[in-house]
Amino acid sequence: MTYGSGDYTYKVDKDWGKLPDGYEFNQVAGVAVDKEDNVYLYNRSDHQVMVFAKNGDFVKSWDVKFSNPHGMHIGPDGNFYFADRDAHVVLKYSPDQTLLLTLGTYDVPSNTGYEGELMVVPHPAGPFNLPTGVVVSDDGSIFVSDGYGNCRFHKFSPDGALLDTWGEAGKDNPMDFHLPHGIGINKDGLLAICDRENHRIQFTDQDGEFMFIWDGFLQPTDITFGADGEAYVSELQHRISILDSEGNLISRWADESSSSAGHFIAPHGIAVDSSGDIYVGEVLEGRRIQKFIRQ
Repeated sequence: MTYGSGDYTYKVDKDWGKLPDGYEFNQVAGVAVDKEDNVYLYNRSDHQVMVFAKNGDFVKSWDVKFSNPHGMHIGPDGNFYFADRDAHVVLKYSPDQTLLLTLGTYDVPSNTGYEGELMVVPHPAGPFNLPTGVVVSDDGSIFVSDGYGNCRFHKFSPDGALLDTWGEAGKDNPMDFHLPHGIGINKDGLLAICDRENHRIQFTDQDGEFMFIWDGFLQPTDITFGADGEAYVSELQHRISILDSEGNLISRWADESSSSAGHFIAPHGIAVDSSGDIYVGEVLEGRRIQKFIRQ
């Protein structure tokens, strides 16, 4: 069975990602691919960072522990960036698992008036209140989407100094956010912020200047960009979408009728390798990683 359409047609690799004894996938919140096409899964099991080869062979797991894995990113420098949602921090690690940088203060949320559930926060604040995603630009600037308990995204210098903060609480206007979730950078250097509960993706430049909106999504959770500038979007309501660099839909598939391979239950993270193959991490009842091979 094939999925997608046109030049973006895929087959699911049903056998990809077999685990050693004693391991399990428990909500794969974040997915990233390095320059060698190794695949990193940031998940909520006892082994929170798992590494797989492109062919699905298990390579290793990290020893590092997080409070609640959410979004992750591999920077241009080859270092790893993790949003640890419930600890209210973003962490930078070297490939040998050395902690290089901590953004935020462990277990200390910013004061936004957030009281839980999916509420529009009473008042925006600085970093962090349940941060969700992170991305790094070519010059090393770090951008964090923040998140469940806030309505903003933040820019940090490479050494961790807070440079600026943007976003307002709301559901209507540009730069209003209701749960900014995944965050990416397109080929033109624009930030793409998944405004999850507003069902849209907002684009700004790296100085926080609003540019445009893509809408029509079903709770977008993550976004990444391919070699030709195309965007891959995971959506919590059981589907993924692929758009060209102008925002035109070029491929989409969804099916919540079963948990069998190829169908989706709550896609949360998405990544693409050098061959154009797609990796989708699922949470809630999904609790798995799926690989789709481009045809």
